[in-house]
Amino acid sequence: MTAPTFFDAVGGEPTFRRLVDRFYEGIADDPLLRPMYPEGDLAPAAERMTLFLMQYWGGPNTYSSTRGHPRLRMRHAPFVVDAAARDAWLTHMRAAVDSLELPQPLHDQLWDYLERAAYFMVNA
Repeated sequence: MTAPTFFDAVGGEPTFRRLVDRFYEGIADDPLLRPMYPEGDLAPAAERMTLFLMQYWGGPNTYSSTRGHPRLRMRHAPFVVDAAARDAWLTHMRAAVDSLELPQPLHDQLWDYLERAAYFMVNA
């Protein structure tokens, strides 16, 4: 018997949707980050992030089948991602992760990845 994926262990798609919904609640009112979403509507970006995170953590590969390889740095290259933007992003993501009330080992595993990803995205 194989161990469940992280995706399954945290509750699957509903958990990732809650995470991303909470994250974008913070983004919606953030004066530094909100302008980085030129589409106006945050829903498409939220859907992309949800699909990416679900796939990364062992869920369906819908992200890659619809958008190709994630190429996170390339996709974020048009935006100035400096330390202030990283820190603002992490503030909203920390609130979102904490809101899930995951068991500590799962919480820590998710947060570790997201924090490393945020630092990796800095391009200015």
